Amino acid sequence: MTLNNLLTAIMTKTVDSTLSSDVAGRIFLDEAPQEAEKPYVVFFIVSDVPEKTFTEDFENIIIQFSLFSDSEGAAEITTMYNDMKTLFDECTFSITASTLIWMNRVNLTTMFEDGVRHWAVDYEIKTSLD
Repeated sequence: MTLNNLLTAIMTKTVDSTLSSDVAGRIFLDEAPQEAEKPYVVFFIVSDVPEKTFTEDFENIIIQFSLFSDSEGAAEITTMYNDMKTLFDECTFSITASTLIWMNRVNLTTMFEDGVRHWAVDYEIKTSLD
């Protein structure tokens, strides 16, 4: 599996989703453009560790989704978070040249600085090579 295939599959899964609607389609890989209007989502690879058995090859990947909101209250970001959980918790999707074994949410860290809420959500993804 190439990581590019996984990233493409994640982006494809977000198309026409409630999460995408929450942020007016502003879902970015690695970083948001400097002029990006909030709210938005950025996702990126935190780690990728190969796992081999005698008969199979797996990849254990951590992806972080960073949710950003400058709304006064917490309603906007909690809606984004809930819609992201609905979309990705224990989900299924197709990855070219790989099989998704699981996608599990493993961590949430919330931050607030200079009027911006930033919630960092980590997902563990396990794939096997086809």
